[in-house]
Amino acid sequence: MHKITIAVTGLNNTDNPGPGIPVVRGLRESIYFDVRIIGFAYENMEPGIYMRDLIDKVYMIPYPSGGSDEFLDRILYIHDIEKIDLIIPNFDAELYTFIVKQDILAQKGIKTFLPTLEQFEERHKSNLNKFGKKYNVLVPDSKAITDERDLAFLPDGFEYPLWIKGKFYEAYSANNFHQAAGFFHKLAAKWGLPIIIQKYAKGTEVNVIALGDGYGNTIACVPMRKQYITDKGKAWAGITINDPKLIELTYKIIKQTKWRGGMELEIIKTKNGEYYLIEINPRIPAWVYLAVGAGQNIPEALAKLALGINVEPLTEYSSGTMFIRYSYDLIGNISDFEKININGEL
Repeated sequence: MHKITIAVTGLNNTDNPGPGIPVVRGLRESIYFDVRIIGFAYENMEPGIYMRDLIDKVYMIPYPSGGSDEFLDRILYIHDIEKIDLIIPNFDAELYTFIVKQDILAQKGIKTFLPTLEQFEERHKSNLNKFGKKYNVLVPDSKAITDERDLAFLPDGFEYPLWIKGKFYEAYSANNFHQAAGFFHKLAAKWGLPIIIQKYAKGTEVNVIALGDGYGNTIACVPMRKQYITDKGKAWAGITINDPKLIELTYKIIKQTKWRGGMELEIIKTKNGEYYLIEINPRIPAWVYLAVGAGQNIPEALAKLALGINVEPLTEYSSGTMFIRYSYDLIGNISDFEKININGEL
């Protein structure tokens, strides 16, 4: 077993769960690494802070939006103490900062395994139409808007129902202007502008978690069909499926883009057997532990790639493997809450 210290973000394991805890569970089950886990938290009530059986130590870090220099200084301060080998960021909103600062982190001995800036930018929701044309992938028409009035006077070819999507997260189906306007303001207040409107592709939503090595090779790929979806559009239950065309599409996208790191493809499969790409999330998704349970330990494989360790592509997984999320009461002591608030670490 190779001893390694890995820092992980995304500890907000709530009704809109971050991928951090599932990533940690995969790392804990590694047969290659003996892992010490450092949790990076943005808010003091993120449940992962208090999961002592999974997280060895937690540090509060500032939001990247508060200033990249302050953010980097905090990371390097923690590194001086913990000697971090690898950081796995799990939020879209923080990825830009980690991508542009990864060379500085590497100079300090901290590895990452992230998409390039070009890869990160071209898969943005507002750029997805161009992405589809560039790589010959079916994509529903979408448009970025900054004003509620754009919903009353839709562009040619757009009609209700529509998807109303936040800049980073969350998507809602709107059947009329009034619903759309409500979602517009809700998402703008939470994630900022622009808001993306996307044509509604009718069919079954399927998702794929994948890992690319940065040279066009697919290291891992597991497709899933959502069985239960929350009001935020998050999968609360799902099952792995055997869909060769879906896997072929994933391999095609990774080969053409030379994708580096984890990714999630959100796709609509129509009754006619067409596959419409509706979103690319540029990091490991929150349902990654399903892939681990189905036979592909993607967090372990990503860690190996980051450290320059040879990884053979994971091509086998068990279809019909199912996950169901659940909630339980995590019992702790107020002293832990006080420590994380006063000291910024636990």
